[in-house]
Amino acid sequence: MRIIGGQLKGKKILEPKDKKTRPLKDMVRESIFNILIHSNKLSINLKDSYILDLFCGVGSFGLEAISRGANFVLFVENYLSVIEILKKNIDNLELNQKCKIINEDILNKIDPNKLNQKFDLIFLDPPFKEKKITLLLDKINQSNILKINSVIIMHRHTNEKDIFPNFVNILEQKNYGNSKIFFMNFLKK
Repeated sequence: MRIIGGQLKGKKILEPKDKKTRPLKDMVRESIFNILIHSNKLSINLKDSYILDLFCGVGSFGLEAISRGANFVLFVENYLSVIEILKKNIDNLELNQKCKIINEDILNKIDPNKLNQKFDLIFLDPPFKEKKITLLLDKINQSNILKINSVIIMHRHTNEKDIFPNFVNILEQKNYGNSKIFFMNFLKK
């Protein structure tokens, strides 16, 4: 797996050896960034943005975002073996000044308000079988961590029948093989 765009294009990203983590495929990552950059449905500027990468795994999305101009990525993951790979990826790419890792369970242990940061973009890549997505979206919606015009991107399996709360506004949905990508924001309170 490699960085596919930006100033780090072509640099290698280490992957896990086990099957518990499923890194975002290059084609899906490329499509997400094309939509972020070119869609007239989204009003986000990736340059100098602050990104929250939840269930980040080895960091492929967040590292790609930094390569394409993001200012900072906060990675959140609680699976120790992939956190070690994420740390190596950050070190290998010399991005320690643009990243922070939180080793914690976002669903049960973290109050988003305590992240002490506002984000332009949140990337959610929970395990496909995770059923507490509505709870997490509600926690984010109730928090004060989103900037105006922020975007939330969620990666799900095409077979999952996710039902979103009424405050979620789906801006765009794309399917790529087994991957379903939602681009969303929250309706104003």
